[in-house]
Amino acid sequence: MQYGIYYAYWERQWGGDYPKYAQKVGKLGFDILEISCASLPGMKKEERWKLKAAAKDAGIVLTAGYGPRLEENLSSADPKIVEQGFEFWKKTFEVLHELEITVVGGGLYSYWPVDFSKPFNKEEDLKRSVESMRRLAEMASGITLGMEALNRFEGYLINTAAEARSYVEAVGCKNVRVMLDTFHMNIEEDSLTEAIRTAGPYLGHFHIGEANRRPPRPGTRMDWKAIGKALRDTGYTGKVVMEPFVLMGGQVGKDIKVWRDISGGAGEAGEAGLDEAARSSAEYIRAVFEGST
Repeated sequence: MQYGIYYAYWERQWGGDYPKYAQKVGKLGFDILEISCASLPGMKKEERWKLKAAAKDAGIVLTAGYGPRLEENLSSADPKIVEQGFEFWKKTFEVLHELEITVVGGGLYSYWPVDFSKPFNKEEDLKRSVESMRRLAEMASGITLGMEALNRFEGYLINTAAEARSYVEAVGCKNVRVMLDTFHMNIEEDSLTEAIRTAGPYLGHFHIGEANRRPPRPGTRMDWKAIGKALRDTGYTGKVVMEPFVLMGGQVGKDIKVWRDISGGAGEAGEAGLDEAARSSAEYIRAVFEGST
């Protein structure tokens, strides 16, 4: 397995200096930097070259994540919204290919976060989403699309590993896979390890984090050894990306609902404190997931 971290761990606003983070995560012991698709369609060519060069120099690879906006919702009953979604992805895939990104995950099948004040029909939305995803999979051409099972407060189409697998089977495209995240699994699944086994050979991307979204560490209620063993038992050899959110303030804190400092003191030490917490977590999770401790 290869191990990574999402750039927004260090940010209070969405977006950031990706080349800087590419260099940083390489030095901290990660194999992967995960970035957001949000700004990619507007990224200038020189910015793409700089990021690609920084990743290569750091000896890491890039992955991407995205929560589509309401006006990009591929499950919408409004054809104009669906087409806007495809237009966004057409531009984004061009950049992803240039950056040699081969994995994109998130609630790609709908939009994020869902506005539950608006009416919806899960059955009909699923049908439209599956049809749209078949088209998107063809557009992706060589990029794995991870269908992330999100908790009930952020989405409704896919909440569990079983629903994610059923969706992927319905789409029937090799590059459409299940994506699991321990934060969401902790809310929705009876057993995290059984959820991993349910996804089985369909698992294409895996996010990790503590129940409160801190970086993984020993001595918590998350049984990281059991989670790692379940991944190995199912033959998973893909990417494992931690997605911690620990800082209050800004749009990130607002969107992720961080209303207190949950960094365990790391945030008080500034970027250096966050760096050390990430480095320690990477070292720990690599050892645990590879079965060496």
